[in-house]
Amino acid sequence: MNPSARATDALPAAGLRVLIAEDQPDVSEALRLLLKGAGYATEWANSPPRVLDALARAPFDAVLLDLNYTRDTTSAEEGLELIARLRELDRTLPMIAMTAWGSIEIAVEAMRRGAGDFVPKPWDNTRLLSTLGKQIEIGRQARKEDDRLRRERAEHEEAREIQKSLLPKSLPEFTGMEMAADWLPNRVVAGDYYDVLKFSDTRAAVCVADVSGKGLPAALLVSTVQASVRAFVHETVSAGALCQRVNAILCSNHLEGRFVTFFFGLVDRESGTLSYSNAGHNAPVLVRPDGSLLRLREGGPILGEFPDAPYEQATVPFGAGDRLLIFTDGVSEAHGPGDAEFGEQRLEALVRDARGASAAELRRRILSAVHEFRDRPLEDDATLLIVAGL
Repeated sequence: MNPSARATDALPAAGLRVLIAEDQPDVSEALRLLLKGAGYATEWANSPPRVLDALARAPFDAVLLDLNYTRDTTSAEEGLELIARLRELDRTLPMIAMTAWGSIEIAVEAMRRGAGDFVPKPWDNTRLLSTLGKQIEIGRQARKEDDRLRRERAEHEEAREIQKSLLPKSLPEFTGMEMAADWLPNRVVAGDYYDVLKFSDTRAAVCVADVSGKGLPAALLVSTVQASVRAFVHETVSAGALCQRVNAILCSNHLEGRFVTFFFGLVDRESGTLSYSNAGHNAPVLVRPDGSLLRLREGGPILGEFPDAPYEQATVPFGAGDRLLIFTDGVSEAHGPGDAEFGEQRLEALVRDARGASAAELRRRILSAVHEFRDRPLEDDATLLIVAGL
């Protein structure tokens, strides 16, 4: 130690607490006096178990940590193990390693395991206080960032729960048809949405939407779409009229670069029809019992961009044995080997080949095929809704 060194370069330390992890009482006392003079409050722990106990009882702003204890006084392994353990417990705790048996290799290993810096013994007071102040400031910034990320995760989880509450908790049962669906968000919250509304045992409204973008902005727009659909849908509304009304709401609250693709259909098993309007969405696949296939494209442009756009309605037969797949591009654009996309042709072939399967089985086969094809995580939200005529 250099008793003549000055400690005037230390950062203000009032209210800051430092844990001295040191098995030698005279060394600990020297450190305590130095830190007290700089304004720090200290506590001494002379073994790894007591260090862990002290940190469990109260928070500290930093730890000065000797690397050698009674188990092994030269290799530093006991101290290195303690550093790793403390880093597991607190990823933001500033730790400064100290040892009289220092070497470049030990210093590098201490910092690899989680120490912020390394000070050899005997130490220079000015350097030690400067290093301590810097590490405490680094720790303070790390804790602020950690708190920010924790709040952000909590907000995202809350948003996810809210968004999940907008989706059907379970699909209603009908006479003459059955349904299955899946919603796979790419992030914590999604820009995809689907809904099923039951008017009677044989009549239902179905819809799927895909908002441009991802994350919270897209999720907020999804909630607007859901609220608008629920406000305007009723048993006698036409698919085209509903699209026009939802579009008017979205255009009145237009955000640059934000739009929605949307499919809305009215299934009536009593009359054997499907009336629909497609607002710029991936054309759903309708497969007949004989394997013939129809893509449902009639409607109008995307929602939220063109206030005066008209939305046409088309009506097609829908009967026993028919299979309807409504999907978002996160399904068809899943990437596989060579950056190839799963593609809509594969979806068409899947529905055609499995046209005799139940809605739940068809859903399982599609998701299984997409999972087997892709060689990376989904890059977009993926949603599918299947209606099977019985």
